[in-house]
Amino acid sequence: MDAELFPRSRATPAPGAVHLPDWLGPDRQRELLEACRTWARPPAGLRTVRTPGGGTMTARQVCLGWHWYPYGYARTVVDGDGAPVKPFPDWLGELGRQAVRDTLGTEPPPYDIALINFYDGDARMGMHRDSDEDSDAPVVSLSLGDSCLFRFGNTATRARPHTDVELRSGDLFVFGGPSRLAYHGVPTVYPGTAPPELGLAGRLNVTLRVSGR
Repeated sequence: MDAELFPRSRATPAPGAVHLPDWLGPDRQRELLEACRTWARPPAGLRTVRTPGGGTMTARQVCLGWHWYPYGYARTVVDGDGAPVKPFPDWLGELGRQAVRDTLGTEPPPYDIALINFYDGDARMGMHRDSDEDSDAPVVSLSLGDSCLFRFGNTATRARPHTDVELRSGDLFVFGGPSRLAYHGVPTVYPGTAPPELGLAGRLNVTLRVSGR
């Protein structure tokens, strides 16, 4: 992005929630993108998530470590091709732990789940909570590609109060403690805003969690 009059800085939209802009440098972004492209290939690759009510999520997803489906976890892609879920790499877990150290200053347990969502220009994510884990370890969210409007709400309701945060490629967002079960979503993606050198059309969100299993 071009230089701004007011450079972006660390922000705390709620207790236990931290936004750290530009946490991933260009080289690390490219490395993570190439890994995501490998993980997205079948078997157990990128899929469309279907909800119990018969609808579909507009963001497509691939999982590592444990396979998430509405609303639980499995070791195989039970709502897709049935293949074993891809393994969760140690280096990605260490990246998640470093993210928590840099934002919350705490030492989380080992991460063992990654949910990787791909958003094209029309994709959205409704307000929801990450509540299917048996752990209260912080959630780590990494952004690649197009910018988005990230809506971070409260723990009681999908409605206000909430805070809107623009997440750009390389940004880190961590939420734990009193904000661990806060509702959050992505109402808007801004097509064409990805760094040109990244070579990505769309947005990737890499979300790391601890299963507690």
